Amino acid sequence: MDTTPNDLLVLLTVSRSAKFTTAAATLGLNHTTISRRIAALEKALGGRVLSRAAGGWELTQLGTEAVRVAEQVEDAVRGLGDSGRAPDPITGVVRMTATDGFSAYVAAPAVTKLRRQHPGLSVEIVTVTRQALQQRSGLDIEVVVGEPQVHRAEAFKLGDYELGMYASRDYLSEHGTPATVEELVEHRLVYFVDSMLQVDDLDAPRRLVPTMKDGLSSTNVFIHVEATRAGAGIGFLPCFMGDLHDDLVRLLPESLSERLPYWMVLRPDSMRRPAVAAVAQALRDQAVAHEAALLGHGAQ
Repeated sequence: MDTTPNDLLVLLTVSRSAKFTTAAATLGLNHTTISRRIAALEKALGGRVLSRAAGGWELTQLGTEAVRVAEQVEDAVRGLGDSGRAPDPITGVVRMTATDGFSAYVAAPAVTKLRRQHPGLSVEIVTVTRQALQQRSGLDIEVVVGEPQVHRAEAFKLGDYELGMYASRDYLSEHGTPATVEELVEHRLVYFVDSMLQVDDLDAPRRLVPTMKDGLSSTNVFIHVEATRAGAGIGFLPCFMGDLHDDLVRLLPESLSERLPYWMVLRPDSMRRPAVAAVAQALRDQAVAHEAALLGHGAQ
C-alpha cells in the first residue's frame, strides 16, 4: 500500500496534540478514522510511527521521519492558495506550560504581540509550577524555574528573576515593621504549600527564615500576592509582581532576596515548526525587554 499525503497529515496532527481525540476534533474526523489512518500509514511504512507514553502518544524514530515529510506536505498544501502572496508559516497551535507569574506577565503579552503579526497562530498556556518533564507528549514548550535536567530536549535560559519579602502598608501599621531577619519569626509567611512544592529552588523563605511559621499557603502565586495585600502575613513574592502594587512594601531587600532562573525546554521535533520557533523567540525577547522588572528594579 502506498503512503497517502492525508495519512501523513493525520500523523502530523496527532504528533502536535499527542491524542487521537484532539487530532480528530482538529481535522473534523472521528477517533476511529484517525486510528484507521494511522494503522494504514504504519502498514505502508512497515513499522510503528507512534508509541504509548504518559499523557498520550510519542513519535517513534520512524514516526519522526514521517512527520518531517508530513511537514513538507503541509507546506506544499499551504502554498497552493491563490492569494498571490507567500503563505504565513507561523500558524497552527503551540502548546506550552509555564508558572503562573511568567504566564501572565511574560508569555501572555509576548504571544499577544506575536499574534498581531500572525493571526493564524493559536497558543495554549497551561499554568503549572514543576520540574521539566522527561516525556512531554503533545507539549511544545515548557518554562520552568531552575536549570532542567532533561533528555531528548533542548534547554535555553530565558533570564533571572528575583523574589523578596513583601507586606501591605496596613499590615505593617497594625503589626509593626520587622527591622531584622530575626524579627520575621513574629510574623506569618504567605507562600507555597510546602508539602506540594515540586521545585527545590523555590524553598528559599523556609531556608532563609526556617523558624517562620506558615500563615496562608497556596499553589498559586496570584493568591500569594492578594493574600499579602489583604494582610494575611508577609509574602515571599516575585518582585515583578509585588512591585506592581503601591500598597505593598518590600522588606529587608539586602538580607532577604532570592534570584532564580527561568529556563525554556523544547522538543527537537517541535523546534522545526516555525510557529514554535516564533513563540520561543517571542518569549526570549519579552524576557529581555522586562529584565529590569524581573530583577526587582521596578515595574516596566
